[in-house]
Amino acid sequence: MKLITAIVNKDDALSVQHSLTEAGFSVTRLATTGGFLQAGNVTFITATDDGRVDEALDHIAEHCQMRKLYMPATSSFGLGVGDATPVEVSVGGATVFVQNIERFEKL
Repeated sequence: MKLITAIVNKDDALSVQHSLTEAGFSVTRLATTGGFLQAGNVTFITATDDGRVDEALDHIAEHCQMRKLYMPATSSFGLGVGDATPVEVSVGGATVFVQNIERFEKL
């Protein structure tokens, strides 16, 4: 068994959730916030058989899009002073962790 933890952009979360649940994955959805950009994310947690990990990752990758945003340079660092020239940053996609599960029970 594997534990999949996927952090996705909030704009992609609904389509990722629908895709995973339609494929038969049970997912837990948590609202989270990224540390660097302070942007809204959603973290999905699911447990699955080893043989279905690639399938789950395919569903996640299919529904997560990379985007470019422009933010004031000072927002990136939380300084609040200085030059506010917009800086291009990439957001979206997914950060995924796959871990071994020693024991799994659904009660």
